[in-house]
Amino acid sequence: MTDVDAKLAELEARIAALEGPAPADRGERGFVEYGGSVDFGGPVDWTIRYSATAIRTLPAHDRVEVLAALGHPVRQALVEALLDGPRTGSELAEAAGLTSQGQLYHHVRALISAKVIEQHGRGSYRIPAPKLVPTLIIMTAAADIADVLR
Repeated sequence: MTDVDAKLAELEARIAALEGPAPADRGERGFVEYGGSVDFGGPVDWTIRYSATAIRTLPAHDRVEVLAALGHPVRQALVEALLDGPRTGSELAEAAGLTSQGQLYHHVRALISAKVIEQHGRGSYRIPAPKLVPTLIIMTAAADIADVLR
């Protein structure tokens, strides 16, 4: 065994110790990974990886609240408007075609409660940077499931 082979074997052993046993050895079914690198008013890089079997143990209520918040056409319009950066309530109402502040705040409250958007200053809203890539991925995944991307 050469010096390079010994160093490679040592590195492989160290990586295996850090990562633990392979998924098949843990009785898992693999993993789900998503990520992205976008620039919507500033660069955002995001990558996350979950065990495929552990995903079912994540709190269902929180997942359902996010999906319900994003599952309304008006809220989709609000999120799409916010992709270009922070917007005032008036700008959001116009982008979504809403005629009353009550309608706007009903939908904004649902998105804030689900942590998809946040208030940014007085009367202004934005998508928090750490939520940007996951929000885009949910929107893309929904289009993929609906066969829009094919």
